[in-house]
Amino acid sequence: MKLASRIMVQGHTMSISRRENSVLSDRRDSEEPGLENARELDTRIEPRATVIVNADDWGRDVATSDRTLDCMLHGAISSVSAMVFMEDSERGADLARQYGIGTGLHLNFTLRYSARNCPRGLMDRQELIRRFLTSSRLAPIFYHRRLVTSFDYVVKAQLEEYERLYGTKVNRVDGHHHMHLCRNVIVQELIPACAIVRRNLSFRNGEKGYFNRLYRRRQDQRLARRHPMTDFFFDLQPMAPIERLKEICLLARQFNVEIETHPIRDSEYAFLMRGGLAGCAEQVAVARDYMLRSHGPGNGAENPAVHQQEWRISR
Repeated sequence: MKLASRIMVQGHTMSISRRENSVLSDRRDSEEPGLENARELDTRIEPRATVIVNADDWGRDVATSDRTLDCMLHGAISSVSAMVFMEDSERGADLARQYGIGTGLHLNFTLRYSARNCPRGLMDRQELIRRFLTSSRLAPIFYHRRLVTSFDYVVKAQLEEYERLYGTKVNRVDGHHHMHLCRNVIVQELIPACAIVRRNLSFRNGEKGYFNRLYRRRQDQRLARRHPMTDFFFDLQPMAPIERLKEICLLARQFNVEIETHPIRDSEYAFLMRGGLAGCAEQVAVARDYMLRSHGPGNGAENPAVHQQEWRISR
């Protein structure tokens, strides 16, 4: 519990961007902590703990962007991860500026680019990477020497395109199908230093095999030497039983917790539009942006929580 206390009392809060959307702030400011629900979860829970709910695939296509925007205006998500060189990337950037939506880069190696203006050479290099990464379930853990130049080219192109579209350098990165964690990207250190990086998924003890968890833990420890990260990261699914989501929200009273969501999925869109996490755990609010309670950039390795791969809840 010493670690939890140390994290909670940090005076420094790091924010990727500040959203000024009155629709969201008015809704959340009017909410009061649900004390009855707090007792149900844990009598020691601190009021108004926040959890980061991040929507992936922003800009992939019109339907994805529109559904995500619905959830954003409904106050059910905190931020988005934007794809570049996709059919709705340009409009997605315009919408993000219009509504003050916090964005990060959603690196894409496996879904073919669909923007009309995508350079042919970039598409060819991405195709080489795509074939490799999708050739086997284990392919991402191997370092491909012949693709070093292609990985470097494709990542730099996406970083530059994001900067062109959003008018700012990338300061948060994750990946489509979590491929930002593939061996080449990590070994080549292609993600800008001190940018926030999404960690591996967190699991309960015994949920994954020992060597699987060991590999993920070592990978996170390596990333933490250069990048800030959350303490825990979960997928919104499965949404049943609801106790799973309540327990995940409970972690947010002590740790930085990110939950990824894909509003293009009917079940997730319906859940988020019905109130989302705020509806199932009243003592936990959805963060207004992608914010970390942190010691500062680049010191994730000093945070013992970064070594926690398993999902443990102190009772």
